[in-house]
Amino acid sequence: MADKLVLLDTWPSPFGMRVRIALKEKGLHYDYKEENLREKSPLLLKMNPIHKKIPVLIHNEKPISESLTIVQYIDEFWKDKSSLLPNDPYERASERFWADYVDKKVFEIGRKLWMTKGEEHEKAKNDFIECLKVLEGELGDKTYYGGDKMGFLDVAFVPYYSWFYSYETCGKFSMEEICPKLMEWAKKCMEKDSVSESLPESQKIYQFVLKLKQRYGIVD
Repeated sequence: MADKLVLLDTWPSPFGMRVRIALKEKGLHYDYKEENLREKSPLLLKMNPIHKKIPVLIHNEKPISESLTIVQYIDEFWKDKSSLLPNDPYERASERFWADYVDKKVFEIGRKLWMTKGEEHEKAKNDFIECLKVLEGELGDKTYYGGDKMGFLDVAFVPYYSWFYSYETCGKFSMEEICPKLMEWAKKCMEKDSVSESLPESQKIYQFVLKLKQRYGIVD
């Protein structure tokens, strides 16, 4: 019997983008269900009753939650297709560490770039730039974080490329000037259909951010 896959997601989510990329990398077909996070569907509440968050991958009616867990599940279940995590235990642990760093730093600090003002905003900007430089240093001279091919950390981080324009516009800095190698890496990833077809346009994300700023009463 063919595997039935359903993805509960919302289009601007970098976490959902990870799962979309991983599914495409494996050549898997799935049903996409767009969630309204202000009015969560009964299916989402049923499939993720603990956190009530997207993304959720439903595989043959069994739910898997948390984006990095889902990507690892996809990689392990369909291990014969385009492996994302390396075989070496140390290298696997290292990629998971850096993916966790992306979640704790890029997402959390990046959010402050459009959610804050004044001194708090300036601190967020400096922290964000430092974070990007750390990640650029980890990339080094490699084509991808996974080496010669896109791997787990690439899948975890590259969705934020669609948010870079919003970050640099709200933060008033240039990604190209600060982290040229990082931008080169992101553009290389975008040459892959699995990435370019999973990420929304940067301007669409920026318009989404502007609506959020308006909703929360954040005026520059």
